[in-house]
Amino acid sequence: MLQREARIEGFLTEVGWEDAACAPLAGDASFRRYVRLTGDNGARAMLMDAPPPQEDVRPFVTIANRLLLMGLSAPQILATDIDVGLLLLEDFGDATYTQILRNDGDEAALYQLATETLIELHRRFFDLGDIPPYDDTLLLDEAVLLVDWFLPALRGYETPDGLRKEYLGLWRDVLALDCGVPATLVLRDYHVDNLMHLSDRRGVSACGLLDFQDAVIGPSSYDLVSLLEDARRDVPAPLAATCLAQYLAAFPELDPDAFRTSYAILGAQRSAKIVGIFTRLDRRDGKPVYLEHISRVFRWLSGDLEHPALAKLKAWFDREIPLVDRIAPPQQG
Repeated sequence: MLQREARIEGFLTEVGWEDAACAPLAGDASFRRYVRLTGDNGARAMLMDAPPPQEDVRPFVTIANRLLLMGLSAPQILATDIDVGLLLLEDFGDATYTQILRNDGDEAALYQLATETLIELHRRFFDLGDIPPYDDTLLLDEAVLLVDWFLPALRGYETPDGLRKEYLGLWRDVLALDCGVPATLVLRDYHVDNLMHLSDRRGVSACGLLDFQDAVIGPSSYDLVSLLEDARRDVPAPLAATCLAQYLAAFPELDPDAFRTSYAILGAQRSAKIVGIFTRLDRRDGKPVYLEHISRVFRWLSGDLEHPALAKLKAWFDREIPLVDRIAPPQQG
């Protein structure tokens, strides 16, 4: 830790921020941390500390630069030490969507702006072949987290191999469905915790984007379902329907039914992944705070499983994890 702090001090000296006041921000579920820097003249910047090998800042730099080229509001990158895992970033302030909504902000306006930002991202995106695909292998690796972590926590024993294979087989069949949804840049964690309202900007530029380092090329439905089926807050069904209609109206060439099928499939996949991740954060990493959200995530999952394309997967869940068990697993003794 002392060596890491020395590297950070050296970096800040090198870029002229050695005398800045440092205020660490609350952490998330990763190894990254953020520190707000305030200079004597009131200037502010954000330090991203992403220590290798657990973290790699290069994807963040790649995606930030692409978003900026598209005219969207990612933080400007002011200085880098790629090998050490340090970035000096533009500070977007404190007006996260989450904070504004907590203070009774205009929920509909914020969600419609976030939807419009996705629309513009999908219109403007250009693929240079430097962003990895969100292929079936990765989607399956994520979906299986539910049976690898939640199911053992619920039952008290490891998931039998045959049951695990059955679950994966059902997901393979679902993911093989060709919904005809175009591929685009998928930010993957597109929800209110990672969106900022930049009041001095207009249009989609007022929506600041964060936490996009895991971006991939995948179905255009993914980030919309990430926004509207938020693991950490309830999104009213009428508002979600309005935003979905807003998105579809922007792309009249899309088949609405096919898009909704893709939306349900990826919503279910994402929820299964999150249930597994939140359980793993408790069991492996000693972070039980995420368990409080599991019931909500299961509600999103249960809703998506009602789509006819997911009928066989729904039957599996009804048999193995009935509604009464779609809650946080028992606390460890």
